[in-house]
Amino acid sequence: MPKSITKEKFKTYHSVFDAFTNRTLYKLITEGHFEGLIGPVSMGKEANVFQALKKDKTKVIVKIYRLENADFNKMYSYIKSDPRFEGLKKNRRKVIFAWCQREYRNLLKAREHQVHVPTPYTFKNNVLVMEFIGNKEASPMLKDQLPEDKALFWKDIIKNYKKLYQKANLIHADLSHFNILNHNDKPVLIDLSGATPIADPNAEEYLERDLKTIINFFAKHHLKKSLEKIIKSIKSKS
Repeated sequence: MPKSITKEKFKTYHSVFDAFTNRTLYKLITEGHFEGLIGPVSMGKEANVFQALKKDKTKVIVKIYRLENADFNKMYSYIKSDPRFEGLKKNRRKVIFAWCQREYRNLLKAREHQVHVPTPYTFKNNVLVMEFIGNKEASPMLKDQLPEDKALFWKDIIKNYKKLYQKANLIHADLSHFNILNHNDKPVLIDLSGATPIADPNAEEYLERDLKTIINFFAKHHLKKSLEKIIKSIKSKS
């Protein structure tokens, strides 16, 4: 191993991953994208998210999609109608790799249109490397930390979703208080692997579900909004 990567560092989470994922991580390390994983941010059914250190001691996020436990049938149901992945075979590993690539491409597209999302840096197989959102520690999910000004935070969510919809031509398709970070009282949308082109036949259903979910969350915290008005606002050119 290169001198900057100790065996101890590399082995810290070695036992957590399968051999294929470990080889992918090691390849990304040797390419200089990061030096080693330093701690988990979240552990989910679909993916595990870690902080990692670069050589200059800045942090990145490493998202590792599970190869065995992920619900690839659900992934395939979303991705099969995406023209960018036309002809994708219903093969577990291929679908998960495509899912990882899809998040990378969706993040790039969203960033291009000034949507507040993490900047994606690179991906390989089932591993995505992207911008660390936080100060010393990773910014909390909205579910864990409410903003001081809920009304302003809400407006920022809708402003970002409108750009995602009108400029990037995407529906988030999994928006919730789990998938919005509260970064210094500003929303950052995350988990865009499920983001779907607005031309998808299920796009309207996904849009309504996204907005219902986030409206319901804010309603519990005494900020009530009309679904009909919000959908109209998202689609309005003004």
